[in-house]
Amino acid sequence: MNYIDVAIKNSKAYFCLDCGKCTANCPISQYNEEFSPRKIINQAVLYNQNQVINNELIWSCLTCQMCSERCPSDVSFSQFIIDVRKEALNKGKLPQCSHGGVIQTVMKMMANPNLKQKRTEWIPKKLKTSKKGDVLYFVGCLPYYDNIFSKDIDVEPLEIGKSTIEILNYLGIEPVILEDERCCGADLLTIGDKENFEKLAKINISLIKESGASTIVTACAECYNILKNIYPSLSKEFKVKVWHISQFINEKLDSFKFKSPSDKKVTYQDPCRLGRYNGVYDEPRNVLTAIPDVELVEMVKNRNNALCCGTNSWINCDANSKQIQVRRLKQAVNTDGSVLITACPKCEIHFKCAMNDENLDKNSRINIKDLTVFFASSLKSGA
Repeated sequence: MNYIDVAIKNSKAYFCLDCGKCTANCPISQYNEEFSPRKIINQAVLYNQNQVINNELIWSCLTCQMCSERCPSDVSFSQFIIDVRKEALNKGKLPQCSHGGVIQTVMKMMANPNLKQKRTEWIPKKLKTSKKGDVLYFVGCLPYYDNIFSKDIDVEPLEIGKSTIEILNYLGIEPVILEDERCCGADLLTIGDKENFEKLAKINISLIKESGASTIVTACAECYNILKNIYPSLSKEFKVKVWHISQFINEKLDSFKFKSPSDKKVTYQDPCRLGRYNGVYDEPRNVLTAIPDVELVEMVKNRNNALCCGTNSWINCDANSKQIQVRRLKQAVNTDGSVLITACPKCEIHFKCAMNDENLDKNSRINIKDLTVFFASSLKSGA
């Protein structure tokens, strides 16, 4: 069985009815008429399979799974694309990487098991952490994002990390933070670099086992998806409970005491990996509305219909991506909310990057805060 046959089998592409609902629902297709999930599937199933890996459009897919929400045959185009990208990489085909490819380079460097890091120097002394324990906070790439983006756009990724620890400390938890934690590997997996993804996963799984943790909390939607759904398939010993921070807070809402926040009318962005991939819709909303005086106003597209933040895996951040981001920002502004709440660091980075364009009109500008930062700032101190 060749690579295309594997991709077709894994994604159920043979069941495609050629109805075109995937293309009609795809964010990229709405701005790039050449991109069509249906046509790419047809090219693989009915025509010359070798043409598929040479098709530059395979790198345009956001793997947001909007297409799967409408597919009557349960075809997973995202899985198909990831499998095809694996072979494309093997054949020397490369995507156009954003930011000069620095993020991909850092991820590949972290795949070296001999690499020693200083991953905890950003943690203020007032916050309490442990080297071993039951609850582990998986930080993800926040320290790297902070170095790359904090000076260029109005974003402070490490505030998400600090707020997460603050919330856990509030609950009496001193989370384990791994000094040598690696990137979860989500981006490498999505662009088809399975080899380096598995190297990262192997190191992380070993480190997590050594920590003694039975519970993992993360504030990144993509880390959550990888740790919850992919790592267990790589190791039978990986049996920890994985929570997104919104789920963890939601379980313990009665333990918090609040002060009224300065931003009272908010809207919420459903991350693709938290929402469509894992069905986590209610918990973030419960967390927000538990804060006194907070009014949550939904955007025109929300929950399983939420529009993606416009780019994925740090590739092909182009005019199409920016149009998607601006469209979503306008939807947020139209709610008359004072702040757009995100639950994935990448959503915040991508939207703030779009707003960094000085030519962007005021109808596309809104204050943006991560869920953990917003929630932590609403807690009564000393409670």
